[in-house]
Amino acid sequence: MLLSALKILIFFAIVLVLTLGAMQLSETGHGLSMVYGSTEYTLGPVQLVIAALVVVLLGWITVRLLGLFLAFLRFLLGDETAINRYFARSRERKGYDALSEGMLAVASGEGKLAQDKAAKAAKFLDKPHVTDLLAAQAAEVAGDSRKAGEVYRRLLSDPRTRFVGIRGLMRQKLDEGDTVTALKLAEKAYALKPKHAEVQDTLLQLQTRQGDWKGARAVLKDKRQQGQLPKDVHIRRDAVLALKEASEVLAHGNSISAREAAISANRASPDLIPAAVLAARSYIAQNDPRNAGRVLQKTWSVRPHPSIAATYAEIVPDEKPAARLRRFEDLMRQNPDHEETRLLRAELLLAAEDFPGARRALGDLAEKHPTVRSLSILAAVERGEGGDDAVVRGILARALVASRGPQWVCDKCHNVMADWSPTCDSCGGFDTLTWCEPDTPAWGATASNGVEMLPLLVGAPHGNGAGADVPAPPVPAAQARATPPVPQPEAPAPEAGPVEIADVSPGMVPRESDYRRVSPGVGGVEPAMTVTDPEPAAVAPPAPEPLREPVPGVQGDILPVRPDVEPPEEDEMRIAGKNR
Repeated sequence: MLLSALKILIFFAIVLVLTLGAMQLSETGHGLSMVYGSTEYTLGPVQLVIAALVVVLLGWITVRLLGLFLAFLRFLLGDETAINRYFARSRERKGYDALSEGMLAVASGEGKLAQDKAAKAAKFLDKPHVTDLLAAQAAEVAGDSRKAGEVYRRLLSDPRTRFVGIRGLMRQKLDEGDTVTALKLAEKAYALKPKHAEVQDTLLQLQTRQGDWKGARAVLKDKRQQGQLPKDVHIRRDAVLALKEASEVLAHGNSISAREAAISANRASPDLIPAAVLAARSYIAQNDPRNAGRVLQKTWSVRPHPSIAATYAEIVPDEKPAARLRRFEDLMRQNPDHEETRLLRAELLLAAEDFPGARRALGDLAEKHPTVRSLSILAAVERGEGGDDAVVRGILARALVASRGPQWVCDKCHNVMADWSPTCDSCGGFDTLTWCEPDTPAWGATASNGVEMLPLLVGAPHGNGAGADVPAPPVPAAQARATPPVPQPEAPAPEAGPVEIADVSPGMVPRESDYRRVSPGVGGVEPAMTVTDPEPAAVAPPAPEPLREPVPGVQGDILPVRPDVEPPEEDEMRIAGKNR
């Protein structure tokens, strides 16, 4: 305020002086007289004003020229001047133009052009944290990972760009498959920015791949506290991680900690089948069958699974089939209409040799939803009721091309896995495995231990139980054709005595009445099944002798095979011998 008032007063004083001077000159009428070199110069009032203006103008020009000269000297000496600022603004304009063009080139996928623009921007701009970032992105677009890695390492030296450099190097290591180094970089990036969602997900995925379940649970807890994960999802995933941690602790021999972790995981997520199995086995190890059965029954009511039934059988492993059937009623009562419950009941009735009851329990599952398991049970029922061999073989032939039923399938990539795991082996997805039937049958996948029938899992508790007579699920036809037949050792042929052969035409299916006895060396000793070779030379038939039925166990049962059905397995021939 004082400075402004002083300037105003000086301005009015100058105007007053000039006004008074002009009035004085106009009143006197005399001009200004100057003597220079014996010469007198007289200027009138108007001429005096003009001369004063010219003098002021010349003085101003002189001052400006002097200032320009001094600025030029400072420019030569390196000081910042208007000339510097002019050239700096020009360079900055060119640099920002190159930067914007480089960003557009990166967005459009023109890697070479983006690299050229990044180099030009770095030349004109003194902003390495911006130009280096553009250079790294341009190198990635151009496919020059080495150049991109060098730029990312330069970014580590600047605190403003350290996170960007670590994240870029982490992504490069992930692309190279170096998950160990990528995990260390992800931990450093997470320490710099713990709320970064992408870094959290990447770190969680890498920790689950490397088996760092404790660290993964800590990251999952941070995501829940930051509000980036719903509560129910956090409880489910934390239970999955706790289950896997318990499994590894149990593998290292610390059974007490493993039991506590398994029980905690089951309480957090009762529908998690592996957690229920591990918790039940922990109770069984503690001689607590009541809690073990309660855990399995609760899980069965939510999601029936063969592993639940197998673990339920382990509670009393040496009981008779009838007692087992009565004890399993408490389990099957939890979800009686489920397909898994019906299959389980049929298997238990098979073990108790109640074949009509097994057929009633199975119902129409083999027709409505034919699977390897349901068709195998139906074949065992037919065999147990004394059904025709052709009917049994027909059912088993259908089982060769039937679906394997529910399996562990990844929701993201539809990969089929034999056993449950918190991560998918194919896509690495976390908690993406679901027990369901795949859309496309995966014959190459190995069935887990929980898919076979219950009597085969727990074994026949008594010598000749019905569980030993249940046929195993047949292998797929493609696998059977791809596997070369293994030669079986032949039983020594008797040196003397008649043998039985089938007297049928080539390509015909023999019946029991078609077998006749011949002496060794006449017509061979091998029974003809499905003949495809040319007919042998005619041999005089020996005198007919009374027919007798083949004796099982001496020469083996001879099962006739239709030409359009694959021959039965060795186990099926053994089963046929027991039922005749």
